[in-house]
Amino acid sequence: MKKILLPIILFSSFFSAQAPAGYYDGTAGLTGYALKAKIHTIIAQNTISWHYGDLPNYYNQTDLDKYYDHDATNTTYLLDLYSEIPSGPDAYEYISTQLISGAGAEGLGYNREHMMPQSTFSTSSSVSDYPMYSDLNFLIPVDARINQLRNNYPYGVGGNTNFYVFTNGSRISNGSIPNYPYVGRVYEPINEFKGDIARTLLYFAVRYEGKLGSFNTAYTTSANITPATDQCPLDGTEERAIDLPYIEMLKQWSALDPVSQREIDRNNAVYAIQKNRNPFIDHPEWVNVVWSETPDGVAPLAPTSLTSTQQNANFVTLNWNATSDTDILGYRIYMNGSATPVATTKNTSISIDHLDPSTTYTFTVKAFDKGYLESPFSNVATAVTLPSDSYSKDLMIVKYIEGSGNNKALEIVNKTGHEVNLNNYRINIHLKNPSTGNFYNADTYELEGKVGNNESFVILNPNATLSCYSNSQAKFVTASDPMTFTGENYVELAYNKTLTVDAIGVKYTSNSNANISLYRKAAINQPTTTFNSSEWDSYPINYCLNLGSTLSASDWVAGNEEFTIYPNPVNENIFVNGKIEGIKDAKILDFSGRLIYSEKIPFKNKKNISVQNITAGNYLLQLDGKVYPFIKK
Repeated sequence: MKKILLPIILFSSFFSAQAPAGYYDGTAGLTGYALKAKIHTIIAQNTISWHYGDLPNYYNQTDLDKYYDHDATNTTYLLDLYSEIPSGPDAYEYISTQLISGAGAEGLGYNREHMMPQSTFSTSSSVSDYPMYSDLNFLIPVDARINQLRNNYPYGVGGNTNFYVFTNGSRISNGSIPNYPYVGRVYEPINEFKGDIARTLLYFAVRYEGKLGSFNTAYTTSANITPATDQCPLDGTEERAIDLPYIEMLKQWSALDPVSQREIDRNNAVYAIQKNRNPFIDHPEWVNVVWSETPDGVAPLAPTSLTSTQQNANFVTLNWNATSDTDILGYRIYMNGSATPVATTKNTSISIDHLDPSTTYTFTVKAFDKGYLESPFSNVATAVTLPSDSYSKDLMIVKYIEGSGNNKALEIVNKTGHEVNLNNYRINIHLKNPSTGNFYNADTYELEGKVGNNESFVILNPNATLSCYSNSQAKFVTASDPMTFTGENYVELAYNKTLTVDAIGVKYTSNSNANISLYRKAAINQPTTTFNSSEWDSYPINYCLNLGSTLSASDWVAGNEEFTIYPNPVNENIFVNGKIEGIKDAKILDFSGRLIYSEKIPFKNKKNISVQNITAGNYLLQLDGKVYPFIKK
């Protein structure tokens, strides 16, 4: 967008100042794909994934037209990149309530447009995948008719054949992207917004690194797709991400249409809402710095000395020696002679999981470089998994909080014996159709990143008001369908889209897990695809003590036998048996973790704690960190 330009001498310092201090720490001195990987880590963590249905309201913060037909006082009309006429009045305008599903002409209403088409990442036509599905950084309000006609066509340079020309001059034409084999239809925006679109697509390539290889790289189910008909600019790689000629076009668009005030304002507004930023608005120079790799054109040498250094029931650990090449990007691991790698890593060691016990496996490794040339295979390593071991075979759900309102949380723990890549895991849910009463597979929430052995993480609804846990503490914060569960819903942790790992409730039926907190018993060390209530301890509504810790509720009570409390239930005074003289701190908490009462050196001159002023209910007495449940009559 060119409406408001900044003086060139202020360009770099101004944009760096837009992000909070320290936001891009760790990027100094990095270039190429190393810089891209670091930016990904920054913009992928501590984000909030809102519900798709929340977006129209948020457009009143992110997409108001304060730059063309209106000024900074506008609080009503949206800016539509597909229909905005920068040089004069628009043919039509929309407000956030004019959301529609489809239209037979321009000017009837708007859609929520995924600038990288939704079919790129969706599980199916009926199941959409968060966090991509509601990511405001690439979701904008646009005219419904233009959005429909754009379909899944890529943005691009149009040729001489126009199929549709829209009111602001944008068009759908035959593709004429320089040096690009695709010759199908493209949507060419007006020059005013080409930079905006380029920086948005490059954001997508960085934000979802680690998942790009699993996305759909062709928007058709045809097995006869060719480069000339492939509508998707993604190339299936994680680092480069996008076809090279298409990257060059995006670079040109970004340079010809510099960052505008509209982009700066929108970037800040999106950050306030979902807590991440488009780095190419803050640092437009990074467009060229990231995509600056110059491969040497020489295939790397094969890795050597591949060995299996650890064998367990469900995973083995592999190690090998790195190749001597200087432009290595990573290594692909192949199993049992398959032509498809089972894993990719940038390291020279990896644990391969989801294996069967007492089974023989063979492995080989290939290196690949910045030009995506592969080495020959390494030597073959053979590993035999053990019949059993002490580890969990997979991740486990250990806490389920179905509280009042939006107080929804899940805690998942890794006790597998190795670090786990979360990119292939997701949370699925069955929602009830209010018209038919039938349950169906609703939209899903994909996990990402890694979790270390013996580490746990929490998934939290952003609107939760739990007294003992906040958004800033959770690894994943989302208002997507899976985190809107009520007690009647089936909820599962799944691997590779549909393989159930662990479950709460029974599929396709009404369950009765409402208004309770379920904590996995400490003795349970394996996930189960069939929910068994006997594996769980049940606590009152909004109970969330110790959420985010690898300890279960029963772990807290275990080992506390040096003291006993009585009477229980209690009317006025709790008495404590044991060596109480050394106790330094006593607290009474409710089951949400809220502090009710505290006292230092409580037993200096007495052997009881008064509870006569506490209302009836369930409480926890905490003595120097050790917890004892009790009931106040």
